[in-house]
Amino acid sequence: MSFPTLRYLARVAATLLLALTAAGLCLWLHTPLPWMIGPLLAVSIASIAGLPTASFTPLRNAGQWTIGAALGLYFTPHVTALVAGIWWAIALAIVWALALGFGFGRWLERLHAHRMPHVPPLAMRATTYFAGAIGGASEMTMMAEKAGARTDLVAAAHSLRLVIVTVTIPFAMQYSGLHGLDSLPPAVRDVRWEGLALLALATLAGALAMRALGRTNPWFIGPLLVAMAVTMSGHTLSAVPLWLSNAAQLVIAISLGVRFSREFLHTAPRWLASVAAGTLGMLVLCGAFAAALAWATDIHWATMVLGTSPGGIAEMSITAKVLQLGVPVVTAFQVCRLVAVLVLTGPLYERLYARRARDAS
Repeated sequence: MSFPTLRYLARVAATLLLALTAAGLCLWLHTPLPWMIGPLLAVSIASIAGLPTASFTPLRNAGQWTIGAALGLYFTPHVTALVAGIWWAIALAIVWALALGFGFGRWLERLHAHRMPHVPPLAMRATTYFAGAIGGASEMTMMAEKAGARTDLVAAAHSLRLVIVTVTIPFAMQYSGLHGLDSLPPAVRDVRWEGLALLALATLAGALAMRALGRTNPWFIGPLLVAMAVTMSGHTLSAVPLWLSNAAQLVIAISLGVRFSREFLHTAPRWLASVAAGTLGMLVLCGAFAAALAWATDIHWATMVLGTSPGGIAEMSITAKVLQLGVPVVTAFQVCRLVAVLVLTGPLYERLYARRARDAS
């Protein structure tokens, strides 16, 4: 086991200071999600500028652990029954996400296959397929590597998509007046220190169990499932302190921001421009799909936008929590989609492309 060097810890501390300063500036400017958007933009810009930014993995894990536990507190028995009653809408959203990602990938392939003649056709198809899939960035990049894709392009596509969605949606919703609409508060709003300690221990056990099982996002999914189970059983241990939730947003934002580098803007500029344009297009399409689901379910369309948007589960759930826009519904949609995409994306690629290419050869 290797320990971080003093130089690395100094980089982490400097990055935390930069992120904290950016959060303070956003608080002063009254921007949406100041503890996430400010640090995310500041650290991303600093990383692209070549400054030595760094994210400390234990802090990121602690942030995901905190957010997962906080979101689980919304799943009261009443809310659980509500979410279970719209299972068909969640299933439709999963199909929509798979189709949207597939279509985005094919669009990228049509635009860039002829511009990259040095990339073999199957590798190019794998690159665009996994770059378009609406799933976790690290998981999609690992699948792409196994398929022989250009992993740098896949990782760049997912990083840029997450930043665009994470910044665009909160600004659009706050400045449209779409916040504070949530009629589904968490089970408990006051901090009870003994209950908080029990909640922390239980959710930590959930995170470690998910990690031991090799599941994706263990520090988020494990605490979320444990906190959900506790709340659905009718128990109310404690709320998560606001300052702790804000700190969690900050370290999660840092972990996203440090993905960028000085070479990022030089990584096929046309590719990045296509990803940016495609992401904005997907946001428009998801808005229309969300409006249709909202009409069919009688749930506010802003909640459905967050539930079906092509963003990350933690980022969209945090947005719902801070803006008070149907946290349990958004979380349920995003968690189910994440699981389905991670389970189905690889086998679908194998069936659609890889097996066909082997049969042809």
